[in-house]
Order: sequence, then structure tokens, then C-alpha cells
Amino acid sequence: MQEIPGDLKFMKSHEWARVEDNGTVTVGISDHAQSLLGDLVYVELPSVGDEVQAGNACAVVESVKAASDVYTPVSGEIVAVNESLADKPETINEDAYGDGWLFVVKASSRDELQELLDPDAYAELVENEEH
Repeated sequence: MQEIPGDLKFMKSHEWARVEDNGTVTVGISDHAQSLLGDLVYVELPSVGDEVQAGNACAVVESVKAASDVYTPVSGEIVAVNESLADKPETINEDAYGDGWLFVVKASSRDELQELLDPDAYAELVENEEH
């Protein structure tokens, strides 16, 4: 398993969140999630300007095996989406914590981030799933 970056928070459903310097929250799926899904062939992203609610599905990733909803860890407004994924969804497989990000949320409440798992708790969750 890849190293889990220490600056991220995680949902139990395998999304990651990184708070950027400007206060927005970048969201993607974990390396563990992309490895379970296999080769990704399609990504459906929210639209810039969409209002999202923490815990609700707002994107879909599809692999040759299955389609999987992606949930937003924070409520707020979508301010950016990773449009390069439309042509290269496999970027998520190659760089889940970097170029494979999905969308950016301008969070309406940063308190929601406190409910997410830290990297150690997430690593433990993944380990428990594998046994």
C-alpha cells in the first residue's frame, strides 16, 4: 500500500480531503479505493457552482468492475473540478493523492473536517478491511 500523506483527512468511504492555504478543500479518492476499483474508465464530476452537503454523493467513478459514488466530506460550493480526468480517468489510478484529485469545495463550515479520520485512523480502517 502507498504511503498515506499526513496532511489529509479521510472519510470511512475512502474519500480524502486536503485543506488548502486559501481555505478551500480539495477532494479525491484514496489510493486504497482506486486499487479496489481497478482501472478507472470514466469519471462524472459535479459542476462548478453546485452546492454540496457533507456525506452526500456528488461524483461517480467507474472502473471496468463497478461504478462507485464519491461523497463530499464537507458542505459548501464546488469551486473547481479536475477536467483533465474526462480524458484521462486513469490519472486517479496513477496518482490518487496528487494529479488524480476530483473537485474543490469552498467549505461552508470547517467544523465538518473534525469528523474525518486522520491518516493513522484511516490506515487502521484499511488494515481492518483487509483482514
